Amino acid sequence: MSDGDQATRGRARRLGRGLSELLGETALEVAVSPESAGEGASPGAPPSRAVQMIEIARVAPHPDQPRRQFDAQALEELAESIRARGIIQPIIVRPTREGRYQIVAGERRWRAAQKAQLHQIPAIVRDFSEAETLEIALVENIQREDLNPIEEAQAYRRLIETFQHSQDGLARIVGKSRSHVANLMRLLDLPDEVQTLVMDGRLSMGHGRALIGVPDCAALAREIADKGLSVRETERLVRVARGSGASARGAKAASAAGRDADLVAMEQHLSDLLGLKVGISFESGKGALTLHYSSLEQLDMICQKLTGGGF
Repeated sequence: MSDGDQATRGRARRLGRGLSELLGETALEVAVSPESAGEGASPGAPPSRAVQMIEIARVAPHPDQPRRQFDAQALEELAESIRARGIIQPIIVRPTREGRYQIVAGERRWRAAQKAQLHQIPAIVRDFSEAETLEIALVENIQREDLNPIEEAQAYRRLIETFQHSQDGLARIVGKSRSHVANLMRLLDLPDEVQTLVMDGRLSMGHGRALIGVPDCAALAREIADKGLSVRETERLVRVARGSGASARGAKAASAAGRDADLVAMEQHLSDLLGLKVGISFESGKGALTLHYSSLEQLDMICQKLTGGGF
């Protein structure tokens, strides 16, 4: 095995157990209230894994942060929580020049702390390189589901282009299925106007995937968004727009297998949300929901989701 393969496998193993090991944050969660902000880190302080109080004015976001949209209401809710209970988890920063820092992970907490009018914020200072900072920022946002589908797809593309990951290798690193990574990246083939509708939340990943390759895609997307049509209704419109049954393969396969089309659609919706293959069976009023995983990293991700991150 080459050194590059070993590095990729090692990174995948670390990320499968969460970002804490990669970032060196183990057992470093602390509660810091606005009243308890003590002495900040001195400008010349060396990088440390200990939690430091740093002036918010000396911290800046990374210019290539993959997340571009921050929900205003969610930020205000987080700011209100910080006012009442303080910041529970420190942000991660790296030193840029004397007395200044750049955010590696935790920009949302930093923004909310500003809204809460804190003057200092708890932080862990790590001396990451530019490449490490970018990769951690991309993977952190993907794993913590902070990105909309288009931002996530762009993050996957950047990880592949910048760090030469294959789709299979990238899927292992972020704990998703290879098909999920491939399907999301296909959204980048949509016209910019349609991508904007997905970014704004007016269309879902399922809508976007159904619209790929459709004639006059942008006009159809506007109609779907304006009418608030479901993914199933969108698929019916797409079949009409294409003038053939080529886009009805999923429904035909479900019919041939004697399966309910609604269950098939639900499976696909959950698969889109989780990034994993999902199976639903139903018979005589009883059923089962099956989550398929192909690696321990994906199993770990499932456990994290089911336990709210407390696994």
